[in-house]
Amino acid sequence: MSYNQKFSYLASGEEIDSENYVLVTFRVESNAALSDASKAMAIESSVGTWIDIPDLSKDIVAKYAAKVLSVLEDGEKKGTVKIAYPLGLFETDNMPQLLSIISGNLSSLSVIDDLKVMEVEFPQDYVMANKGPAFGLIGIRDKLRIYDRPLVSVVIKPKVGLSLQSFAKLAYEAWAGGADIVRDDENLTDQDICPFYERVNLVMQALREVEKVTGEKKMYIPNVTARISEMYARAKFVQEMGGIAVMVDLLSVGMSGVQFMRDQNLDLIIHGHRLSTGNYNGLSLMVMAKISRLAGIDFLHIPTSVGKKKEEKESVLDVNYFLRDSWHKLNSIMPVSSGGLHPGHIEKLFELLGKDQVINMGGGVLAHPMGAESGARTVRKAIEGVVNGKTLREISKESVELKAALDKWGVFGENAFEHENPYTNVYALVKTKKTEIEKKKEQIHSVSIMEPRGEI
Repeated sequence: MSYNQKFSYLASGEEIDSENYVLVTFRVESNAALSDASKAMAIESSVGTWIDIPDLSKDIVAKYAAKVLSVLEDGEKKGTVKIAYPLGLFETDNMPQLLSIISGNLSSLSVIDDLKVMEVEFPQDYVMANKGPAFGLIGIRDKLRIYDRPLVSVVIKPKVGLSLQSFAKLAYEAWAGGADIVRDDENLTDQDICPFYERVNLVMQALREVEKVTGEKKMYIPNVTARISEMYARAKFVQEMGGIAVMVDLLSVGMSGVQFMRDQNLDLIIHGHRLSTGNYNGLSLMVMAKISRLAGIDFLHIPTSVGKKKEEKESVLDVNYFLRDSWHKLNSIMPVSSGGLHPGHIEKLFELLGKDQVINMGGGVLAHPMGAESGARTVRKAIEGVVNGKTLREISKESVELKAALDKWGVFGENAFEHENPYTNVYALVKTKKTEIEKKKEQIHSVSIMEPRGEI
């Protein structure tokens, strides 16, 4: 391996001022000695290259070279590497540039077989150079005027294929049943059968009608993911239609797209949808959460904490605590628990995460045996009951709708109903081998004639 040898990039045991460095922890598998691989990483991601460069001076290395602080092997040629990057390397409000340094070319180094960024520790000056969430957890609660319980969110299913009328009908029913939020799924943008601008117009009509009926504030989160110019146009239209939130797919639009949306000051809450569970271009869920918070996400869609593996659960809990905790002066983020959830998970989710979360369901509401409105009402009643100290089984004695849901899906922790679902990060608690979203007939063709079928 012929990396420049004039200067040392190994600084094991060296004391540094953490306020002058960005500290990055990597999980590395190498085909060379891990100490050699770590040095190659530090060189490649800061000032060096594969061969000695005449103009690479001692002064440049002192100011800008990355330092390998530690190498901890836990197997042959694999382990954890911690590298300190001088703050001067960074444009501190530029998330794409951050990713170029800490991820960039590293995975393509010949000595690296596999690499993942597990943690990034930012100094205060770096954090404070960024805007962070415009609204965050507190701002979202203020918009909806809800402070004492988890928020109820319903994502309309199937992901694509519904007509405008069917989509708006399901949105109305979900809100009428007690949902606070209805949002698009990540695959739905501007397809012919349910075009974006017409959809936003119709669903916002439904929102205004249901707010009059229920007396509650409601939120619609349309997916504006597109090329930057069109994404802005869609977000601007949402604002003009009286909307208060939009969703972007983080992996699709990238952090540049997120920062662009935050910079437009459209007075819109930004929901960040994940496209991969805890893996964003080789980044851990925690690193993704930190970068999303710096970039300006208000809601972050993350895996549910009711995971299959202990390590996954601990990671998700750590991220949830970070999102809601103080971080210098940046607003906190409202975490969104999502992925294969249904009413039987609510008790455990509240036990683990408390009231400051969004509980998001698709099939867990829409596949309710008594319909979408009953499904939403079930979730709302279950959350309110659990917050007041009741168990789901106790609440179900007072709610035919919740009983029907628990008969179908069970309650998390009741062994008779548990089996692993390989498609989500949760335990599915269904009695049958397969749960399908019930097909709904398009009987209502205008949201103006929709009426709720019961009290919230």
